[in-house]
Amino acid sequence: MVFLSEQAYWDIENIFDGLLAWRKVELSREEVRNYVNELVDHCYSIDTISSHTRATYPDHQKYGSFVYPYKRNKNTTWYIIYEKTDNCIFIYKIMNNHLTVSI
Repeated sequence: MVFLSEQAYWDIENIFDGLLAWRKVELSREEVRNYVNELVDHCYSIDTISSHTRATYPDHQKYGSFVYPYKRNKNTTWYIIYEKTDNCIFIYKIMNNHLTVSI
């Protein structure tokens, strides 16, 4: 079972608003909705994966021990940052490679 934190819900809402207002590429409300729905679908599928990747970036480790990278396209990877117990996934943050500082 997957649970989203309040912060993760805010992240999803901000992603939606940001894509809708994005000046580089104009997307329709339907395109933005589909984009965000695909991201949310990936969130809710994390409990079905067999191998969980440990968070290595300090920016990710602030929010959780594990990260699920969702490569959306050649320029953007979304990082779903979470904790897990035996049967539950708790998603605490969703951010992309443009916001992640690598060291």
